[in-house]
Amino acid sequence: MITAAQLRAARALLGVDQRTLAELSGVSVPTIQRMESSKGNVRGVVETLTKVIEALDRAGIELLGENAQGTGTGRGVRLKTPAHTSQN
Repeated sequence: MITAAQLRAARALLGVDQRTLAELSGVSVPTIQRMESSKGNVRGVVETLTKVIEALDRAGIELLGENAQGTGTGRGVRLKTPAHTSQN
């Protein structure tokens, strides 16, 4: 599950517009616009939602659920720590 607010926040963290997210996920710009204008949880075709969530994951976004560990409550997003960093 992803909320419209999480989707907008994820795009903001990545610094990408709706067109870029559409290209990254393989869905149309109107689909991204519809998702972002949803009230609460984004609803739609599961395959389409999966494409968007997977694209965000590949771009480095972690979606936080209601009960995610942290200091606050509620849903959110954050940038993931790279799996490995080069240390010279």
